[in-house]
Amino acid sequence: MSTFAKRERLLLADLLEAAGPEAPTLCEDWLTRDLAAHVVVRERRPDAAGGMLIKQLGPRLERVMDEFTAKPYEELIQLIRTGPPRFSPFSLKQIDEASNTIEFYVHTEDVRRAQPDWSQRELDPVFQDALWSRLERTARLMGRGVPTGLVLRRPDGQTAVAHRGTPVVTVTGEPSELLLFLYGRQNEAKVELDGDKEAIDRLHGSKQLGI
Repeated sequence: MSTFAKRERLLLADLLEAAGPEAPTLCEDWLTRDLAAHVVVRERRPDAAGGMLIKQLGPRLERVMDEFTAKPYEELIQLIRTGPPRFSPFSLKQIDEASNTIEFYVHTEDVRRAQPDWSQRELDPVFQDALWSRLERTARLMGRGVPTGLVLRRPDGQTAVAHRGTPVVTVTGEPSELLLFLYGRQNEAKVELDGDKEAIDRLHGSKQLGI
């Protein structure tokens, strides 16, 4: 069985360590320290992590995030590397792969592409196919609120409909780049957009893309 999540986890930890705690990321106003704390809280504090999805738990999440952000940066990096504790669902390989492959890939790029000298990674075809498979399953959910029709297309012509509607914007790129676009990294994703100019402008300005 593939271990893409583990590979991306270790790469993310290495990048965070090399960047240091005060480097910028693509996650709005988060620095690398904040991103590292987010990853650790998501895996190790399910009592607070629910605040990422449930508004009522937001204050608790904020308190726990503050607590972890204040920890030594080296400790956060080590917690990312060692992975979740045994009681966490993420400790199960199948759940880790299903839930963390995209999570760690996107956050790895959040660190890499926030740096002025970044270059696009060359990803192997097997990993691209794995990302496409996950993209096909989540595209409708991620694109449900966008203001235009939205079709995602690989260079080989495979497509996934993220949102039905008109006018339609077609976004073409490798699965890895389409994921970044769909997850709100529109300005950094290496994709091509085809469609009505006004529709493309509306899509680029949409707050409904992202996590």
